[in-house]
Amino acid sequence: MDPIALSRSLYSSSASPGSNVNVVAIGLLVACVASGAAASASSDSPIPLIVMTIVGLTVMQAPRVARQWERTMVLRLGRFVGLRGPGLFWVVPFIDSVSLRVDQRTITTSFAAEQTLTSDTVPVNVDAVLFWMVHDVEKAALEVQDYAQAVSWAAQTALRDIIGRTTLTDLLRGRERIETELQQLIDVRSNPWGVTVASVEMRDVVIPGALQDAMSRQAQAAREKQARIILGEAEREIYEGLKEKGAMMIVPSSAVESMGMGGLLGTAALRQQTLSGEAAGPGNGKV
Repeated sequence: MDPIALSRSLYSSSASPGSNVNVVAIGLLVACVASGAAASASSDSPIPLIVMTIVGLTVMQAPRVARQWERTMVLRLGRFVGLRGPGLFWVVPFIDSVSLRVDQRTITTSFAAEQTLTSDTVPVNVDAVLFWMVHDVEKAALEVQDYAQAVSWAAQTALRDIIGRTTLTDLLRGRERIETELQQLIDVRSNPWGVTVASVEMRDVVIPGALQDAMSRQAQAAREKQARIILGEAEREIYEGLKEKGAMMIVPSSAVESMGMGGLLGTAALRQQTLSGEAAGPGNGKV
């Protein structure tokens, strides 16, 4: 059997789940298997190959590789001895163990609060995204069992807490303030775990369909009320103008709206102004 193929198969079956395949470990195993095969061939005995294969499997556990964004926690007989990485590092086979690899890049976590009541008892569904990263690997590894899951639950709990203290109007209009408050609240809870929160963004706020219809009707009624106010002010201005010119014409607003008399009022006012000007002209004076 090819020594390289044998080394790959042996390594894949014996390497621990937390270790990364690296060329240094494979190289050590290949060298041991090759030297054992050569010794067995010269002595016509399989014992050197078996012994060197066992030695290779043992030695290949020593070199480990952590990627650029990773920090690795090493335990020696169950006791924390330090962090390793990035790059190549060595451990004592069967005595040291790589228990956790921590990703220090910015991580995005989606979380939601479903059917949560606002302070004015309106049920809402809120979706948000959390941007966070591990700034203290030792705390993340030793202070909490699963820091990623803990951050997710802390974010969801904080979101429900803030929704319960906020009215629906503030929730819809003051997103930036709520996002800032939510970030600070999650950050306080996650800092003891070595986690810092970069930002929080609320993606969507969903309210019940019946409430959406009611809010739409309310907005439409407000627009109609504003239109009537504007129309009433226009009628008052026309009334005042005709009164100053010595004529008065009172037309109900319903007639103006239904019969299109807005133009007629304007024409009447213009006609009254023209007549007043002619009456005041020099051609009408007595000699």
